[in-house]
Amino acid sequence: MDTEAQQTERDRSSRPSLSEEISDTGEPEGRSRFALLVRITDWLPGGLLSLTLLVCLVFLLLLNAFVVQPFQIPSGSMENRLRIGDRVLVNKLAYRFGAEPQRGDVVVFDGTGYFGNADYIKRVVGVGGDRVVCCDKEGRIEVNGRSVDESTFLYPGDSPSTVPFTVVVPKGTLFLLGDHRSDSSDSRDHLGSPGGGMIPLSEVIGRADWIAWPTAHWTRLQRPGAYAHVPAADGAHG
Repeated sequence: MDTEAQQTERDRSSRPSLSEEISDTGEPEGRSRFALLVRITDWLPGGLLSLTLLVCLVFLLLLNAFVVQPFQIPSGSMENRLRIGDRVLVNKLAYRFGAEPQRGDVVVFDGTGYFGNADYIKRVVGVGGDRVVCCDKEGRIEVNGRSVDESTFLYPGDSPSTVPFTVVVPKGTLFLLGDHRSDSSDSRDHLGSPGGGMIPLSEVIGRADWIAWPTAHWTRLQRPGAYAHVPAADGAHG
């Protein structure tokens, strides 16, 4: 009896448990990671605090480069909605996965070679294939033969345009106007410039989705319903 009991005890002690096997396998890797972290914090002035700030900075840079970027409004061309000094958050992923700007979107784009050597913010009025005309008998802009009521975002007292025009927007480009038409240099003013006042989709940085600053002006920029009944470009007639 005693012999059997002793043998059982020896068998149990000689067989490593599962938890011991996992622990033995993971310890060297864990120690090496910890040692690497210690070496990094020792090398950085300020130690762990500096490392934390560095990680946060890298995260913010990646966020700014690929996801969301803040822009400051430099002029009154998008009043009353966007005022001078406002800061908007631009969604840089809005058009990255097959989606394209739609009529009514407020977009930021690189105007170099088209409007000027700077980034601009304007509202999309026409997309590729659209026929945009100003103006109808009531002074409204027409897109593909449908009059558009812009009163919900047009600057109070402004007309849709004091400059008559008729344009067909080439595929892959946008026709853009400011909401404060009398204080906006936009596609109307560059019809004779390279590109005919149109901005290629490739120059669009992103869609302005939020007013982030000042906090009292914090709001989401919604696409207006003014263009909801505009027919598709393929159905437009002269």
